[in-house]
Amino acid sequence: MKQKAILAFSGGLDTSVVVKYLQENHDMDVVTVTVDVGQGDDYKKISAKAKRLGVKKHYNIDAKKEFVTNFIFPSIKANALYQKKYCLATALARPLIAQKVLDIAKKEKVTALSHGCSGKGNDQVRFDVTMRSGSNLPIIAPIRDLNLDRITELKFAKKHGIKIDTVAKKFSIDQNLWGRAIEGGILEDPFKEPPSDVFIWVKTKNLPSKPSYVEIKFEKGIPVAVDGKSKNPVQLIEYLNKKAGAAGVGIVDHIEDRVVGIKSREVYETPAATCLIEAHSDLEKMVHTKHQTKFKSLVDDEWSWLVYSGLWQDPLKSDLDSFIDQSQNYVSGTVKLKMYKGSLRVVGRKSKYSLYSKDIATYGKGSTFDQKLAKGFVELWGLQSTEANKLQKKR
Repeated sequence: MKQKAILAFSGGLDTSVVVKYLQENHDMDVVTVTVDVGQGDDYKKISAKAKRLGVKKHYNIDAKKEFVTNFIFPSIKANALYQKKYCLATALARPLIAQKVLDIAKKEKVTALSHGCSGKGNDQVRFDVTMRSGSNLPIIAPIRDLNLDRITELKFAKKHGIKIDTVAKKFSIDQNLWGRAIEGGILEDPFKEPPSDVFIWVKTKNLPSKPSYVEIKFEKGIPVAVDGKSKNPVQLIEYLNKKAGAAGVGIVDHIEDRVVGIKSREVYETPAATCLIEAHSDLEKMVHTKHQTKFKSLVDDEWSWLVYSGLWQDPLKSDLDSFIDQSQNYVSGTVKLKMYKGSLRVVGRKSKYSLYSKDIATYGKGSTFDQKLAKGFVELWGLQSTEANKLQKKR
């Protein structure tokens, strides 16, 4: 019986090339799986492309709601930003896609798993770890295994009549509901400003002359309504991507440390993520004690690192999830954001669990805070510091 591989298939350059390599170099039948996590692609066209490439069977799976509920929402609770910048859009999607591929692999009784990741990127780790956590089948990754570069891939695609869109010829793009990642081409020079035609979600020219506002309501750390209207998980993200993007909000351009040790220049469009993480983090500071805020920031950083580096299945992440979920019991309220020509800032927040008290904090009359008590506190607070400083001066 002929061997059969299953491939996580986007229809782009890498995975299209992989189909042919599996067929020609490994003499394998290929089953392809496309998981919709909000790429905005035409899935009928992807199915048709898979058929033209000669795959034996193709699956389209709509996982948008699952992606938001089980992956994006936990990342909001964790204020997840890798190296304080990247919202983990691609990193969050990979374990979900890999798991869906594994589900179909069992159904199709394949003999090998495959993906289109290179040996330079992070996705190879995310796919491999998830796949190895759920299967003992061999993993074939032709781009990595054959050390292929993008020029070689484009030549191979042309030779086999594989059509590649114009953007893919210039840049490597990965997109889902939570963000759009752009790399390669001119962006490999870290000093060159990204051309405006790189951006699709975020407006960079002719921005509105007046600021716009958005109000986000949270319940136990999860966004449930925007601008006074309840929305389902997918609609909420789509709404914010559109509104914040129109205000020029959501471009991230930074130097990133990959898992494999390479520093890379990464450009992202993340309008909804930028708004939701900023708003959630601000609301937490209103309802958490300073001790909770300080410790949770450490947990958030570790959670972000685990997800970025493909360790979604690691027991430590489950441990951190338990702490983070517990910390969200009182993270309910509404945050108001102001957006203007690419800038974003919180301008208001309210919560029934707020630890902020105007009666205590006010500088006006009627304050319930007894300032006389502060004198002794300040003496004790700085006691060791002042004594140490005096001693050092004597020496």
